[in-house]
Amino acid sequence: MAQVSDGQVWGGDSRALTKLVGERGAKQLAQVGVTSPADLLRYYPRKYLHRGRYSRLLDLVSGEHATVMAEVRKVEHRQARNKPLHIIKVTITDGHTDLPLTFFARRPYMAEYIKKRLPLGTSAMFSGQVKKDKRGGLELIHPEYEPLPEVLDEEEAARRAARPVPVYPATAKLPTWKIAEMMRLVLEPLQPGEVADVLPEDVRERRELVGTVPALHMIHDPANDLDWKTARRRFAYEEAFLLQTALARRRADVAAHEATPRPGSADGLLTALDGQLPFALTDGQRQVSAEISGDLAEASPMQRLLQGEVGSGKTVVALRAMAQVIDSGGQAALLAPTEVLAQQHARSIEHLLGPLAEAGMLGGDARGTQVVLLTGSVTGAARRQALADAASGAAGIVIGTHALLNEKVQFADLALTVIDEQHRFGVEQRDALRAKGRTMPHQLYLTATPIPRSVAMTFFGDVEVSTLREIPAGRSGVSTHLVPSGQERWMQRVWTLIAEQVGAGHRAYVVAPRITSTATEDDGAPDLAPEADGDQDAPAGGPPATVEDTFTRLSQEPALAGIALGLMHGRLSAEEKDEAMAAFADGRVPVLVTTTVIEVGVDVPEATVMVVLDADRFGLSQLHQLRGRIGRGSAAGTCLLVTGAGEDTAALERLTAMTATTDGFVLAEKDLEQRREGDVLGAAQSGRGSSLRLLSVVRDRELIEDARQDARALITADPNLVHHLEVLTAITELVDPDHEEFLDRA
Repeated sequence: MAQVSDGQVWGGDSRALTKLVGERGAKQLAQVGVTSPADLLRYYPRKYLHRGRYSRLLDLVSGEHATVMAEVRKVEHRQARNKPLHIIKVTITDGHTDLPLTFFARRPYMAEYIKKRLPLGTSAMFSGQVKKDKRGGLELIHPEYEPLPEVLDEEEAARRAARPVPVYPATAKLPTWKIAEMMRLVLEPLQPGEVADVLPEDVRERRELVGTVPALHMIHDPANDLDWKTARRRFAYEEAFLLQTALARRRADVAAHEATPRPGSADGLLTALDGQLPFALTDGQRQVSAEISGDLAEASPMQRLLQGEVGSGKTVVALRAMAQVIDSGGQAALLAPTEVLAQQHARSIEHLLGPLAEAGMLGGDARGTQVVLLTGSVTGAARRQALADAASGAAGIVIGTHALLNEKVQFADLALTVIDEQHRFGVEQRDALRAKGRTMPHQLYLTATPIPRSVAMTFFGDVEVSTLREIPAGRSGVSTHLVPSGQERWMQRVWTLIAEQVGAGHRAYVVAPRITSTATEDDGAPDLAPEADGDQDAPAGGPPATVEDTFTRLSQEPALAGIALGLMHGRLSAEEKDEAMAAFADGRVPVLVTTTVIEVGVDVPEATVMVVLDADRFGLSQLHQLRGRIGRGSAAGTCLLVTGAGEDTAALERLTAMTATTDGFVLAEKDLEQRREGDVLGAAQSGRGSSLRLLSVVRDRELIEDARQDARALITADPNLVHHLEVLTAITELVDPDHEEFLDRA
């Protein structure tokens, strides 16, 4: 390892950081996840300011911790009534917008110190929490501040004006300028060659990228804007390259395993299934089925992700793949994240197969197979029979939840695993199912969440991606409208619409974000949409609507008098959930008050109305999934998004986008634009900072494509990275146990 100063190793030694920045500084840095000099060097600025160019104060958002550069416009000082407290009001300006700052001091000399440090006309950096004042405006309460040094001559002024000022992610106790001071202590002694460059030299030359140490100087202490932009591009490329190399290694590792080819047969289950389907396959379904069929016939394991628009017919495509492996003597397992979804899959597949799902039974088709369901609620004799049918091979299709992963579940010849909503399963869980095959099974992932191309390219580099965009014929579509909450006239019309639709033989969902008013709930899915929890803007209004309160209120709603209401949420037992869905599906209970547990896979063609309460608490992708539960039959659907979101908020912009299109891929791109990069990359769900600090899947699409080409070429030439140990070390750190779920599309 290279040396920083006085014999201290610069890399991962926390003692080296303490020696450089002091014990207090090291403790402060630890609060932002920096525990070594290496960590500090990779703690990149989030933006840059320029002396003489003030920040746009109009862009500040309540609740954020902001750092701005502005000029002191006014200073006022008064003593609080009946309290030994001095209040200093400082108004700063960017030349167009004013922002008040409030300081509190218990001693007169402290108040005088603030006034002396911030006289009229002073340019300074201010860092603190943005809050709303009593009149609804914004202010900073007791911010940290750093006056800019006085400039002695015009030449010095021009030089400083050109030099960007880095602004680091800061905290109330650790402002950006203190981080910059500590950064200089680590950066100044750093010499070329002291930090290993993980990018191969030929890659750097081909992509015209600077070396690591020069880039570190340029990003933390840029002489001009070109410096930090050049450095940011280099480090963003490095992150993309390491991720793509890790994915390319995983792809090559899977491909190196032996799989049993499953080409199907000329006149078997698949042919019989196609002959009895009550509808024609779309062009997209035929094309994707052909891609999957070709993969299944190969001797290396298929690794394919099938993403499909809501209602695009992914289940039929997956069933055709299952039929092909069954025709080749194998079995298929479908793993679903919830019992509701597993039961839905079982019903749908048995319906599509008809007599073909009853092989060996009276009236069954000899070309068929059997379908069994294994979930936590399947017990006793039914469970023993299901286990026996799976182990003997009598059941060609085994559908289940996590119960499939139990060591007691055995297969005669597991040839294909289908993982629905794969992001809800960990690496070990998917591998546990795959390990039940004689040879490595082919694997098909399903997702109903449209994935933007840049995200798919970034995080699905180890799998092939197929896409279904077409909606099968015979569906009338869904119209979406915003409904202002708190306006009784509008809400009465909502309940009247539900009554009218029920009177016409249809069904309605009423979705609330929470089960009860308790803070922590387990609904088999996030209680609040992950996109909404800590989103760009706080949800409007007071506490979120709950299923229990909504059910009670609607039970007393005159417009719904005489209409049976159902209740559905994750706290119900499996039997209660099954009964609730069965009663809803057959019309005994035509209105279902529910949480988002119904967002994926639930298929009730008669459902035509979806009312989402507090819709501003959900993200675009989740709203799109919910909307996909209606309009699945011949009758048109109506989705009503009830919201109190104010004008010019990200929430209202999000909801307005929902009314403008039903194209999930368009919404996915919009979602990607709105959401914080960390959320997109999974950091919000993993509970820790992302390894990708500069790479933007929105901004860096071309860069990611270049990195993927370079990474795949590297793995082709050096599969085990024996000649690129720096790369091997870096990606090993990237995919350590703490990061593996992140890498695997957490």
